[in-house]
Amino acid sequence: MEILMSIIAGVLFMTGTYLLLSKSLLRVVMALVLLSHGSHLLLLTMPGLTRGAAPLLNLGETTFTDPLPQAMILTAIVISFGITAFLLVLAYRTYKVHNTDDLEELRGSADE
Repeated sequence: MEILMSIIAGVLFMTGTYLLLSKSLLRVVMALVLLSHGSHLLLLTMPGLTRGAAPLLNLGETTFTDPLPQAMILTAIVISFGITAFLLVLAYRTYKVHNTDDLEELRGSADE
C-alpha cells in the first residue's frame, strides 16, 4: 500500500511541476494545489501505514496508531486551503485588472 501511495504522490508532484511551468495563471494555482496534495500524501506515507487501536491507554491494546501524521496533515490541509483561497482571489483580481491570465503578457516590456 505504501508503494501505491508513493506512486500517486509522485504523479501529483509530476503533474504539479508540469502545470507550474505553464503560462496560465489559473494553471499555476492548480499546480500549487496538486503539489500540496502530493505533500499531504507524502506526509501520510512516510511513517508507514500501520493498523492498530486508537491511542487510549485504558483499552488494554498493545499496538497503537500514531496520531501525529494525521494531525500534521490536518494542519497542512487547513494552511493549503487558506493559501489556495488567497491565490484564487489574487488571480481573479489580476485577470479583472489586466484582462488576461497569460504570464508572458503580465510580465510587461523591457522599457517599463
